[in-house]
Amino acid sequence: MRNIKPRTTLFIGTVAILLTSGLALAHGGATGIVKERMDLMDSVGKSMKTITEMFQGEKEYAATAVRDAANSIGSHGGEQLTRLFPEGSIQGPSESLPAIWQNWERFSELSEDLTKYANALATAAENPRGPGMSGGRQGGMGTSPMGRRNPMMGSTGGMPMNDPATLAQMSPDAAFARLTQTCSACHTQFRKKQ
Repeated sequence: MRNIKPRTTLFIGTVAILLTSGLALAHGGATGIVKERMDLMDSVGKSMKTITEMFQGEKEYAATAVRDAANSIGSHGGEQLTRLFPEGSIQGPSESLPAIWQNWERFSELSEDLTKYANALATAAENPRGPGMSGGRQGGMGTSPMGRRNPMMGSTGGMPMNDPATLAQMSPDAAFARLTQTCSACHTQFRKKQ
């Protein structure tokens, strides 16, 4: 075992304390289930930041990094998310609105969509980049009058846009757009304005 100098140990300990206290301050002293969901949202936020930087051209696109971040996001949706919102848990520094429990069905649907679209992005990460579907599929609903694909509308060739096979054919850009729309819809309806 290596001999670690006392100053190194003190430095590491100080950094650990600062990081831990920084997280507590970032959550305004949240505890219990509220802190758990804030931590989950922090994790989702970090993964979204990683992906966003690539889609905005701030970092080079790396399909593996997109897939890993999308898988992380997907693992936090659905029941993993909804279980952190027992009715009335808006005490303390919670950013949740009572609308969550007033419209639980919609909140649950968006939570499932988070997983669905994150998983779609993970699957589509290797597909060619672009605005719509990969594989040259054309025609049918979901196209503009000019024949261009609009990934946010309609379906392709009679397949619903929520079909896993259809989602797997999306460009990463279209899958990412669906994921960000899901996040935005949930925050708009169920999160306090910041």
